[in-house]
Amino acid sequence: MEQLKNLKEAFQGHFQTTATHSFFSPGRINLIGEHTDYNGGHVFPCPITLGTYAVVAKNNTGSVRLFSENFPETGVITFQLDDLAFRKEDSWANYVKGMAKYLKEDGHKIEEGLDILIEGNIPNASGLSSSASLELLAGIIFETMADLKLDRLDLVKTGKRVENEFFGLNSGIMDQFAVGIGEKDYALLLDTNTLKYEKIPVKLDQYVIVIMNTKKRRELVDSKYNERLEECQQALAELQTVVDISSLGELDEETFEKHKNVLSSDTLVRRARHAVTENQRTLIAADKLKAGDLQAFGKLLNDSHISLRDDYEVTGTELDTLVEAAWEQEGLLGARMTGAGFGGCAIAIVEQTHTDEFIASVGEKYEAAIGYPAEFYIAEIGDGATEL
Repeated sequence: MEQLKNLKEAFQGHFQTTATHSFFSPGRINLIGEHTDYNGGHVFPCPITLGTYAVVAKNNTGSVRLFSENFPETGVITFQLDDLAFRKEDSWANYVKGMAKYLKEDGHKIEEGLDILIEGNIPNASGLSSSASLELLAGIIFETMADLKLDRLDLVKTGKRVENEFFGLNSGIMDQFAVGIGEKDYALLLDTNTLKYEKIPVKLDQYVIVIMNTKKRRELVDSKYNERLEECQQALAELQTVVDISSLGELDEETFEKHKNVLSSDTLVRRARHAVTENQRTLIAADKLKAGDLQAFGKLLNDSHISLRDDYEVTGTELDTLVEAAWEQEGLLGARMTGAGFGGCAIAIVEQTHTDEFIASVGEKYEAAIGYPAEFYIAEIGDGATEL
């Protein structure tokens, strides 16, 4: 593989030694089930063939030395395995450091230093989960190089812990789960409440998944994400005065409609309605995909975007422009934003024979409305994080 050959040559240049091991960790898309993971609902993600590569060798020291071909300006970043405190100046290397820290805290021995060269082809700030890709990449590197016996679910939970505790982000477990446990040509129907999941084959026949990148960086995400989280927690607390539930994901639409009058504002009604209806849509979408009813599956994707736009208000002009342009195209099954929103990416399921004209037409409409071009990629569903 050309990319690995080039990385191994670059590794020799940076570290004056030969890489002994190679790894890959994917990005992910979520087919449907957005902003449900922290509401105790279901999600339906899958890993993609875009992701993060690493070549690695032991360096016979107690330090980890890292270089990223994506951020060459940061040079080689070094940290000691006996000093794993978060340091802002260590930039992206904190994801690797956080994994080492929590694996060690869980009793795993990581004592031998490593040289690691990394290169990813996930577009930056696209919402395709480059951070979870890097976390699980670091996890399988330490697992292999330190000969650890790790349960994959524990590694997934460690990745989430890095986001939540090391970086202080209130994210759910979906990204790490898809990256760590996903499998080629399958999507994971994951109950985020129980972590029970089902692998469902993604058979799209003559259709392909097109990722549409707004190329708008998602600066708003953290503040708005936390705001939505708080709104849902408030809605849950108010609903708990009349129904015995521990998460919004436990409600069906009928029960929600019956009791929504207890919510203290229209905003809370809309936020909770999205959490409830999106969870129901996700369960139905998985059934439709299993049954091969692609038309119904596509319509559910459209309905998901409308709910995210109108009830949850996390889409924004760029994502709406892309998705609404996609809806007008011949050969489209369905389209929606994917990820946290406010920029990043949308997905569309398009008939293969219409792909070129779809991309050209949607791209033209987007650039005319927004003033700069979008990017498009054909997404294939690949394997989870692995040694190559």
